[in-house]
Amino acid sequence: MTESYDLRISGGDVFLEGHGRAPVDLLIRDGRIAAIVDRAEPAAADEIVDVTGKLVLPGAIDPHVHLGKDIRVPRDPDDAERETASAVAGGVTTMLVYLMSSDSYVGELESARRAMDTNSHTDYGFHFVLGTPEHLREFGEYMDLGVSSFKFFMNFRGDEGKYLGMPGNDDSFMYDLLSMSAQHGAMINPHPENIELVRMFRDHDRDDDLSPLAAWNAARPAFVEAEAAQRVAYLASVTGASVYCVHTSSREAVEAIARHQRTYPNLFIETCTQYLTLDTSSAAGVYAKVNPPVRPREDVEFLWQTFLAGGIDVVGSDHNARHRVNKEKDVFSASAGFPGTGGVLPLTLAEGLRRGADLETIVNAVSTRAAKLFGMYPRKGAIMVGSDADLVVVDLDTPSVITAETQHSGAEFTPWEGTELPLSVVHTIVRGRFALRDGALTGARAGDYVPRAHSGAAALAEQQERGAHASLHV
Repeated sequence: MTESYDLRISGGDVFLEGHGRAPVDLLIRDGRIAAIVDRAEPAAADEIVDVTGKLVLPGAIDPHVHLGKDIRVPRDPDDAERETASAVAGGVTTMLVYLMSSDSYVGELESARRAMDTNSHTDYGFHFVLGTPEHLREFGEYMDLGVSSFKFFMNFRGDEGKYLGMPGNDDSFMYDLLSMSAQHGAMINPHPENIELVRMFRDHDRDDDLSPLAAWNAARPAFVEAEAAQRVAYLASVTGASVYCVHTSSREAVEAIARHQRTYPNLFIETCTQYLTLDTSSAAGVYAKVNPPVRPREDVEFLWQTFLAGGIDVVGSDHNARHRVNKEKDVFSASAGFPGTGGVLPLTLAEGLRRGADLETIVNAVSTRAAKLFGMYPRKGAIMVGSDADLVVVDLDTPSVITAETQHSGAEFTPWEGTELPLSVVHTIVRGRFALRDGALTGARAGDYVPRAHSGAAALAEQQERGAHASLHV
């Protein structure tokens, strides 16, 4: 009896981890990759989609997303729907969302899932922002809920986190958190900034001759990020914890982490598209205000050198959907952050290829490495038999332009407004269903929660034991 499949993706070049671009077809059944076959091999499928001349990649993973109108917890249907629409328009098929609360996350996760279920275009998981003794007591329960990565704001000292409902903390809490993470096979995602130094610079006289972005960079200089990064990296080595340094923006921070990586391997570096494509001279002005700030052009160039050498683990977005009215002020009064999940894949791919990056390095940074570090591989992050059919089809020969409209975010702006790209995202497929088809949203909102047993070194060790590569058949 001839096997039948739901969907055949035919005629394109398919990126296969460890093999590169391959002239093969993908056969999909029940939301998973059922077979990877020669283009000439016959197989019955309910639908055949011709992607001749296109590039088929694993769906991108954005591991750094903030949802909700106050960026704490997604609560309303549009918190999920608009921002995940932005994601799939840019080829993202899975996102990890930061939940932020001083209350127990047992109830917060239920609330967030109610907003995400039936409203999300992408699959999704969560990180929790930890900051209270109750959070530490419930750490094991959070792991049982399928959350194995946790954020700590190193800059939330005194009342610094009050505006987000988070208490002040110190290095002793961070040490306990790192120790507990090591014991449970979890990973800590610190926001590294030395807030005492930030306060000092904030109170200094300001140079009115600086552009808005240059002034914001001067108010939070790169060494305040680097000092905090080296401190948490060292304490990670003391406790045996895995640490994922989020939104790394500067040469100083990369070098501070790299010094500890030479003797301690469980340190990982994330940067974001804004630090690879924007700088203090960017025309976006206050719309590109973010913490840490976008840096001078020499930092952008150093991050790309590190990327090309394989020193950047992951590219995320730090997506934040606060409405544009919160940005239309002077740089010191405007809200920090902006929407960016829709640009993670196309911006990194376009600029990476322009700079001579090989496809393996790019795909690893926007998909595979995040899946591995956050305990989702090989279900996510790769095109393998048995993996979820999370795919993005890219046309490298058809240009596109980034606008607020094409980003779909409820924020109604993008700091990349008018940016021309030499490529376009044609289809985004989430577990075998088209979320984006021929460049248009389909309205399919079949996103599902992705529980993750472990992250960091523990997840990598489990994957090595399983020998996940053995499931790849071409």
